[in-house]
Amino acid sequence: MRSKAGLLLLCAALLVAALPAFAVEHAVAGKVTKIDSATKTIVVRLADGTEQAFKYTEHTAVHAAKAGSKAAKKGAVESYLAVKEGSDVVVHYTGEGANKTATVVNDYGRNAFKVSKGTVVKANQAAHTFTVRTADGAEHTYRVAKDASMDTGQGIVKGTKYDVKKGEKVVVHYSDEAGNKVVHFIKHM
Repeated sequence: MRSKAGLLLLCAALLVAALPAFAVEHAVAGKVTKIDSATKTIVVRLADGTEQAFKYTEHTAVHAAKAGSKAAKKGAVESYLAVKEGSDVVVHYTGEGANKTATVVNDYGRNAFKVSKGTVVKANQAAHTFTVRTADGAEHTYRVAKDASMDTGQGIVKGTKYDVKKGEKVVVHYSDEAGNKVVHFIKHM
C-alpha cells in the first residue's frame, strides 16, 4: 500500500512539473517601440495605445512575415529586431502581467497594419472571408491570411482554422494587398 501511495505521489509531482509545458499561448499585435538587450525584453505598443513588455530567450523564434521571407530565426531577437523598432508585429507569448515570455515574433515591417474593430455580420469559412460592421455602420470584408492567428481569450487558433461567427465582436489587424483587406491577426473582444 505504501508503494502505491509513493507511486501516486511521484506521478502527481511529475504532472505538476510538466504543467508549464502546457501553458496557454496568447498573442497581441502592435508596433515595436523598444528592444532592450540588457533585460532581454521587447516592448510593443498596441492599437489602444497601451504598451506591453515581453521577455525573450534563445528559444524565441522570429519570422520575417513578408511574402517570400518565411525563414524563422531562433535566438536572434536582438540582432534581427534591433533595427526594426517601428515594425508591426504579432507576438505569441505565454505568461501574464510582468511575466510574459515571447515564443514567436512575426515581423510584418513598418506601417504594415491597419486596425479595424466591429461586429461580424457575415462569415464564409470555406472562402476564409468575413465581413465586419464598424461603429460608423460601414461594412468591410476581409480575407484571412494563411499565417493569420486569432487570440480567442482562451488561447491562439490559426486564423484559417477559426470559425468566425456572426455577432462576434473583433479587432482586426490587416494589410491592403492587391485591393484586398488581408487579415494577419484577429482579437476576439
